[in-house]
Amino acid sequence: MSAAHIAADPPPAPVRTAEIVPLPDRGPAPAAKAAAWGRHAAAAILPPLLTVLAALALWQIAAGDGGGLPSPTAIWSDSKDLILDPFFDHGGVDKGLFWHVGTSLSRVGVGFSLAAVCGVALGVLIGANPWAHRAFDPLVQVLRTVPPLAWLPISLAALREAQPSALFVIFVTSIWPIVINTAVGVRNIPADYANVSRVLRLSPLEHFAKILLPATAPYIFTGLRIGIGMSWLAIVASEMLLGGVGIGFFIWDQYNSSRISDIVVALVWVGLVGFALDRAVALAGRLVSRGTAAS
Repeated sequence: MSAAHIAADPPPAPVRTAEIVPLPDRGPAPAAKAAAWGRHAAAAILPPLLTVLAALALWQIAAGDGGGLPSPTAIWSDSKDLILDPFFDHGGVDKGLFWHVGTSLSRVGVGFSLAAVCGVALGVLIGANPWAHRAFDPLVQVLRTVPPLAWLPISLAALREAQPSALFVIFVTSIWPIVINTAVGVRNIPADYANVSRVLRLSPLEHFAKILLPATAPYIFTGLRIGIGMSWLAIVASEMLLGGVGIGFFIWDQYNSSRISDIVVALVWVGLVGFALDRAVALAGRLVSRGTAAS
């Protein structure tokens, strides 16, 4: 074979190796997700559940068969109907715990809503204006130390009716932590945020909605969480003296009837509802502040 013939032959084709294409990451398998969720739920539920069971066991042992505070088994025996049927309504004040709690919650909803609106507005004023801070801060610091029940005679003397008196006690008890925390949040807004607002020439309403409110949301909702707890405390204490339907009145009425077991059941309701209110405000804070509010 001549050299020219060899040169005319085409070169051999290159050998291609198989390419390995990675599969898309589909995340953990459903079984792994379920197992992880189960472990998380167990870690969140088991410790408090075991604590409650241990406390009930110690309570049962300490109570024994003597007088005084009834044991858990005695409470179940005495208040089984109240526990299993909280929705009964026999007219007047003879109602299940659901209706008493609902009445108290409606009062808290009105009083606390007014306190939230007024507290945020006053807190923004105190935090943004040095003159307002000097004028109002001493007054706020004095009034916030007054116990809730101390306001009740004043409200009754001024308003002369139980319902508005209860709303006033809720309002005046819960507004102060909202004012204080909002004012602290406004004072802690970085100066760069104000400079951005001036550069963009935002109106006062736009500055409040786009700069001030997002920056102070964690502080505001911290104050709201404290305020909702104080509202719940105030209404329960107020209803003991004001009478009518409400969880506070129910507790006082059962005390006068020497039904201690029913009081313990009502206290459990008070604690659970207070915890639910706190969690609800904390959830709203996380949604509004996108996870930056205290939890």
